[in-house]
Amino acid sequence: MRGTLTAHRINGKECTVYLPPSYSVQTGALPCVYVLDGGSLFLEQMDKLESQFANGTLPELIFAGIKPADRLDEYTPWPAPSLSPAFHDFGGKGRLFLEELTDAIIPTVEDMHHISAHPETRGLIGASLGGLFSVYAMLQKPEIFGRIGCISGSFWYEKSADYVRSASLSPARRRIYMSVGSREAEQKSNIQNTMIRQNKDVHESLRQKGFSQSQLSFTVEEGAVHHQEAFKRQFNAALSWLYGKNRSRS
Repeated sequence: MRGTLTAHRINGKECTVYLPPSYSVQTGALPCVYVLDGGSLFLEQMDKLESQFANGTLPELIFAGIKPADRLDEYTPWPAPSLSPAFHDFGGKGRLFLEELTDAIIPTVEDMHHISAHPETRGLIGASLGGLFSVYAMLQKPEIFGRIGCISGSFWYEKSADYVRSASLSPARRRIYMSVGSREAEQKSNIQNTMIRQNKDVHESLRQKGFSQSQLSFTVEEGAVHHQEAFKRQFNAALSWLYGKNRSRS
């Protein structure tokens, strides 16, 4: 890795900020991608991403990985009962975390670094419940986020697909990348077995809001399960589609 990493504590949250090799306050402001679940989606593949920066297939980007205090609370938009006795109930504190993100974390990161403040270049990417939260955040705060990565979004979560369907959103100056694995519903005996269907429903809901093929991508990764390795692959694909210079239509 040729860029630099800095660790910060913002409003009590651990935040890892990556600055690309040519970053300088004297150069133009760079887009920042805010990444849920800390640096888990980008830290292990920085060499690959920096190669894409170097060959020009990706513009240089700043990443800010935000570690949750409790993702079952912070990434869920409303309370719901647990699916397993091994975990506590979903706390439904998504609105509170979104306010923390937009009112404290993002302004602090953008004050510390030379970051583009244009909403259409500001990204938010998450996986699983983080993918659900990323779409929720866009619907709640459309003036803040212009590029959304929803990787294996947990739209099995009760009422979440209905919420997307009923929400109003202008597609103007927005891009959304969605992905899900073809095997994510296997061996699920609870509502998680609706994972693929609900992701397809959410994609269709967004398409009906007027998103064109150049603004909305949906990928079903053949053979992929709900696992961190698949999430990292799709994170790279999300960046390529959302920011890459040779974005494919899908």
